[in-house]
Amino acid sequence: MGKLPERHEVSSDLKWRLEDIYETDEAWERDLERAKQSIEPIRALKGTLTSGENLLKALQMRDEIALLMDRLISYAYMRKDEDNANSKYQGYADQALSVSVSLGSAAAFFEPEILALEEGVVRGWIDSIPELEIYRHHLENILRMKAHTLPAEQEELLAAAGEMAQAASNIFRMFNNADLKFPEVENAAGELVELTHGRYIQLLESTNRDVRKGAFEAMYNTYGAWKNTLGAMYTSAVKKALYFSKVRKYESSLHAALDADNVGPEVYHNLIDSIHDHLDLMHRYVGLRKKLLGVDELHMYDLYVPMVQDQHVQIPRKQAIEMVQAGLKPLGKQYLTDLKKSFKEGWIDWMENRGKTSGAYSWGTYGVHPYVLLNHQDTLDDMFTLAHELGHAMHSYYSDQNQEFINAAYTIFVAEVASTLNESLVMHHLLEKTTEPKERMYLLNHHLEQFRGTVFRQTMFAEFEMVVHNKIGQGEPVTADQLSEIYYELNKKYFGPEIIVDELIAMEWARIPHFYRPFYVYKYATGFSAAVSLSQQILKEGEPAVNRYLQFLGSGGSDYPLNLLKRAGVDMSKPAPIVEAMKVFEQLLDELEELSKNEIEA
Repeated sequence: MGKLPERHEVSSDLKWRLEDIYETDEAWERDLERAKQSIEPIRALKGTLTSGENLLKALQMRDEIALLMDRLISYAYMRKDEDNANSKYQGYADQALSVSVSLGSAAAFFEPEILALEEGVVRGWIDSIPELEIYRHHLENILRMKAHTLPAEQEELLAAAGEMAQAASNIFRMFNNADLKFPEVENAAGELVELTHGRYIQLLESTNRDVRKGAFEAMYNTYGAWKNTLGAMYTSAVKKALYFSKVRKYESSLHAALDADNVGPEVYHNLIDSIHDHLDLMHRYVGLRKKLLGVDELHMYDLYVPMVQDQHVQIPRKQAIEMVQAGLKPLGKQYLTDLKKSFKEGWIDWMENRGKTSGAYSWGTYGVHPYVLLNHQDTLDDMFTLAHELGHAMHSYYSDQNQEFINAAYTIFVAEVASTLNESLVMHHLLEKTTEPKERMYLLNHHLEQFRGTVFRQTMFAEFEMVVHNKIGQGEPVTADQLSEIYYELNKKYFGPEIIVDELIAMEWARIPHFYRPFYVYKYATGFSAAVSLSQQILKEGEPAVNRYLQFLGSGGSDYPLNLLKRAGVDMSKPAPIVEAMKVFEQLLDELEELSKNEIEA
C-alpha cells in the first residue's frame, strides 16, 4: 500500500479525459469570459416575457448560457477533484461558482415573471408555438411552484446569496479532502500505512481484528478532535436549509427538499416506518454475523469484514470490467456496446492519488460523454462501485441522447435506480453461476451488506437528518455532543442488541458529506428498493421489461420522478417496493443462515 502517489505519477491510461470538455485551460478561461459577458444580456430580458415568441427567445438564450456554465463548472470541479490541494483549480472552481451565482441573480426574474402571467396564457403559448413544446414540463413545474416563488427582487436577493449559502458545504469539502490528516496505522502485514478515506473500508475488511480496530479508532479519534468545528459546520448547513425553506413558505426543510422532485413527505415517512417494521431482520443479520465471526463481542469495526473466512477476493481492474459486462448482459446488446465506450474513451478516473476527492461519483456535462471518478482498490466492493457508477453514467448517456438540454438532467430520486439496478444484476449473475457453498455464502454476505449499507444505513442517516432538522427548526440549540448522542442512539436502535455500539461511532455523522445536501440520502434507499423490483422484472420478463427500463433511462428529467418510475414498472408513492425489498433481504438471510449452519457447527 505505502504512500499515495502524486497526481502526476498516475498513468494516463488510468485517468479520465477532461480534454473532451476543454482541450486546454486557456479554452476554459475564454469561455469563462464569455459567461461573464452574458450577465447583462440576460438581465436585459427582464420585463420582456410578454409573448410566447419572447418567452421562447429568452428560454433559448438562458439554455445556451446554462449549458456554457454547466461545462465550465463540471470541468473546474473535476479538475479540482483530481487534487484538492491544487490552488489553480481551486481558483477555477471558485470563479465558476461566482459567475454562476451572478448569472443566477441576473436570471432570477424568469420564474416570477412567468408566474405573474395567467396559467392559461402560458399553456396557450405552449400549444400554439411548436418550439415551446420541449419546455412544457419545465414551465408546468414552474407553475406548480407558484406558492413558493418570491417576487423578482426577492428572488434576485436569494440568488445573490447563493455563494455565501454554500459556505458550510464548501468548508467541509476542503477540510475533509484537503486539510484533514489521518495518522499511520498498521495493515495486515504489520506495515505502517497512511490512513485515507479510500483505504478506510479496505482496512475494515481485513480479517485481522487489530487492523480493523486500529483503523476505526484512528478515523473517529481524528474526527473527534475536531468535533466542535465539524458540529458548527453541519448545524450551519442545517440552518441554511431551514432559512431557505422558511423564506419560500414551506412547512419545513423536509417539505422544501422533497418538493423539488414533486415528492410528498409521506414517501420519506413511508421509508422510515417500513424499515422500522423490519428492524428485526437487521438484528437477525447482526446476530448471524456475530456467530459466523466467532466472537464473544461484536463491535462496530466488525461490520465490514466478510463473515465467510478464506474468501478474500482480489479483483484486478480488467477482471472487474469483465465481471460488470457479464452481469449486465440482460440489458441487451446495445447497452453493452455503449457501455464499452466508457473503458476505451477516457470516461473513468480509476486510482486514488494524494489530494484526490474521496469516494466515487459520476458527473459530466451535456454534449460530452459522462465521467466516472473512482478510488479503485481491486476489491469486490470496488467492482460493484464500478457497476454502480456506470449505471449513473449510462443514465446520463441515454438521457443526453434522447432529450434536449432542458429535459436531460434527471433528479437524484431516479438516479439511484440506474446505479443500484446495475449492482443487482451483477450480483444475480454471480449467484447464478456460483454453487460452491463458501463462495455462495460470501456473495450472499456481500448482497446482504448492500442492503445494510444502502437501505438500512441510509434510512438511519435519513432519520438522523430528520431529527436534527426538527430540533433546530423548533429553535433548540444543537451542539456537537448532542449530534453525537442522537447518532449513537440511532445506531443502537438500528443494529440491535447483538452488537457493542462503540462510543466512537457517535462521531460518524461528522464524515458524511451527503448531510450537506439535506434529505438526499433517503433516495439511496428508495432507489435501491425500486432497482430490486425493476431488476426482478427484467430477469423474469426479458425484453418488454428491458424496453421499459431503457425508455426510462432515455427520459432524463422530462417528467416527475414518481411518474417516470411508474411507467418503468414501480410505484414509489406506496410502501410496497420497500416491503418487497425487505422480502428479498429476508430470503437472502434465510439462505445464508441455512448454509452457515455447518460453518457455525464446525
